[in-house]
Amino acid sequence: MMENCMKVLDDFSISYEVKVLSAHRMPEATMEYAKNLIERGVRVVIAGAGSAAHLPGMIASNTTIPIIGVPIASSPLRGVDSLYSIVQMPKGVPVACMAIGTSGAINAAIFAVQIISLSSPSVRKKLENYKLSLAKGKNNEKN
Repeated sequence: MMENCMKVLDDFSISYEVKVLSAHRMPEATMEYAKNLIERGVRVVIAGAGSAAHLPGMIASNTTIPIIGVPIASSPLRGVDSLYSIVQMPKGVPVACMAIGTSGAINAAIFAVQIISLSSPSVRKKLENYKLSLAKGKNNEKN
């Protein structure tokens, strides 16, 4: 599912890294990763998470850069548990929450592109062209 996110980032020529982390199974590695994001020049994180879905919140609690959470339908509750976990962050620890599944992964990438476009005229131009293509009915796929 997150490959859809990576495809959008590729389409916009946005560099990214892929890490497999777990708030529950790898808490130390996850915290270390989050604490070093700014020094490494990372400007936004997209964190896909299923079931209890604590990964986006754990990363957000250890950095000041924007975090985007994508609920993954990996449990018998089909992602609703993930959605609730990501969207119910405590005051002061914001995480942007996208839709469950593929649409959420794609929108997370587009939201990250929007954030990056604030400081990149070339990305902003690509985003404007993308939005125009949506208005013309291109790039519109069913959910």
